[in-house]
This record gives sequence, C-alpha cells and structure tokens, in this order.
Amino acid sequence: MAAPVTVGGIVEQNITETEQILPESTSGELKRPQFGTRFLTDPRQVFQHNAWDNVEWTEEQEAAAKKKVQENSQPLPQEKQEEFECRANEFWNEFYTIHENRFFKDRHWLFTEFPELAPQCRLNRDSCIGDLRAEDSEPHGLEQSQGQSSEVTPLAPVDGDFPGSSAMYRILEVGCGVGNTVFPILKTNNDPGLFVYCCDFSSTAVELVKANSEYDPGRCYAFVHDLGDEGAIYPVPDASLGVIVLIFVLSALHPDKMQASISRLARLLKPGGVLLLRDYGRYDMAQLRFKKGRCLSDNFYVRGDGTRVYFFTQDELHDYFSEAGLEKVQNMVDRRLQVNRGKQLTMYRVWIQCKYRKPHTQPPETQE
Repeated sequence: MAAPVTVGGIVEQNITETEQILPESTSGELKRPQFGTRFLTDPRQVFQHNAWDNVEWTEEQEAAAKKKVQENSQPLPQEKQEEFECRANEFWNEFYTIHENRFFKDRHWLFTEFPELAPQCRLNRDSCIGDLRAEDSEPHGLEQSQGQSSEVTPLAPVDGDFPGSSAMYRILEVGCGVGNTVFPILKTNNDPGLFVYCCDFSSTAVELVKANSEYDPGRCYAFVHDLGDEGAIYPVPDASLGVIVLIFVLSALHPDKMQASISRLARLLKPGGVLLLRDYGRYDMAQLRFKKGRCLSDNFYVRGDGTRVYFFTQDELHDYFSEAGLEKVQNMVDRRLQVNRGKQLTMYRVWIQCKYRKPHTQPPETQE
C-alpha cells in the first residue's frame, strides 16, 4: 500500500473526525456499525468505499511518517510558544466567532463507541450491562483490556446546592465546543434522572451552546472552564459524576498541564465512574501535514489560526490515566483510511479511543 498521502488545501480542524451516512433499521432508527467492520483486503478496491477500518501500516509507511515528523520538528522560539499559550483563549474565541455552529457535525457515533452515554444505561440496566460487556471484548485484534464490564452505576442523590444536585446520573463533557456532543446526548437520552454538564475554554462557544434552542437549563448546565487552570473550580463536588467525556480536547492543552488536568477530573468521578476519550494519535494525517515553523515541542503544533494540537501514543494516555488512579477498560488505536473517490485521494487517519474507570476501592497511594 502506498505511503500516507499529504492532502493540501484542507482546513486542519475540519478533519478531526469522520461522519458516515447511517443506514436505517426496519424500525426507522439509525444504526451505525461499530469501528472495525470494514476491511480493505484488495488494494485495487480502495475507492469502492469512503473509509476502511483497522488499516495496518507497512514498515515503510511508518518510517516515512517518522521521517516527515522529524524534518519539521524544530521548535519555535520560546517567546513565540509563550505567546500562543497566553493567547490560547483569544484564538479559540476567534475560531468560534468565525465558524459559530457550522464547522463540526453532531457526533451521533458516540452511542456506538461509548454506550455509557446511551439511554439504556439507565432505563434498561440489565440489558445495558450485558451490551457493555460485549463492547469490552477485543474488537478485531485491537489492543484493550479483557474481562472488565463498562457498567456505570447510577448515582445516589448528592446533598448540596449545585446545578443538577438532585440528578441520579451525571455526565460532564469537557471541551464541549458548540454542543456537537451534548445535544445528541440530551436528544437521545431522555432519562429524567440525567443531568449533563458541559464546559469549554471559549466563552464564545459556551454562549453559542446556551443560545441553542435545544439547550434546557433543567437538564444541562454550560459553563466556561479552563481545563489547564489548577485554580479553576468545577461546579460539582468530588465523586459526583458517572461519566466524563473528552472528545478531541486534551490534545489542545499544553503537554505540561495534561497530567494535573486528568487527575483533577478523576477526583470528580464517583467510584465506578468512567472517563471516555477520543483524540489524535501519533502520525495522524493532520500531524504529517504540518510544515516547518509550526512545531512547539515534540508532537505539539500550532495551526494557522493559533489553536494548538498534540498527537498521542497509547502509552502516554495510559500513563496519564493510571497516574490519576484510573483503571483501563479500553485503550485502542483507530487506524482508518479515508477516501476521496472524486479526487482519487487516500488519507490515513490515526485516532486513539480510551475508557478508564475509577475503581470502587482506591489504592492507598491515590487515596486522600
């Protein structure tokens, strides 16, 4: 198979994730196959579909990708790096001011890859637990842990005066943007005991969420929050959340702030709660497209609009979550070949998908 193709002329943020046309079931509901069900066995058929799953790279491809990254890895001067760090909020506000809610599509694939967000996790718990155990089986040879259930136990009501304090099941999305995750959750999961929190670094994005006609303050609380600010306070107490969602957001944070940010989020999870992540993997097409003069540090870059992005390995993410006292349920690489059939272009994407659970009994070294 040919080496990864660098496709020019595409806005980088617009290639964060793939959206598929979903087939309808006989009941009229849309169903999306879980990742890992379409394999390219004959390279001559590459343009027969828009995407292929679990595409293995040859040694030559990986060597070419490493070489490309090394060629463009000279970091910018320290003063420029500090400027991008200090103005990060400004750049994200400008991004959402320009694009508003027109840039990203709603992430309806969430309920296939992360069934913890689906309504049956509360409305039909026996069925959900069985389905989640099936989800945790290793898909098509991808690396993940075995024998662990993704059951998310409903919360007992928490005393205190905070938004959603009477809810039985709480979800927090960090880096919500304009609501492409939170609104599909609210629309799909009509559990009366559910309350969803969503936050973003950008005040412009949060205002767009609140202005959406689907925003319901009785079921959702949107707020501005800097994930990397150690002094920033979340509006919920520790051990109060069932699920935390990080979709293409940790990569926007400075690498030096990632561990502390994950550790703070882990404290918000109740025992048995899960943290769900999907983000950029090492040597993704977006990384290979960066030219010289865009590197801030190893595998950390600044885009043309001033926003930043990091490209992870599985081991890096595992270390962050383990250090925060969380246990692995899933940690897999999603290697996908996307195809532009009209232009006869192939694009190699690399994403990492993780699920980590807070144990019911914390190890002595992580207990407070």
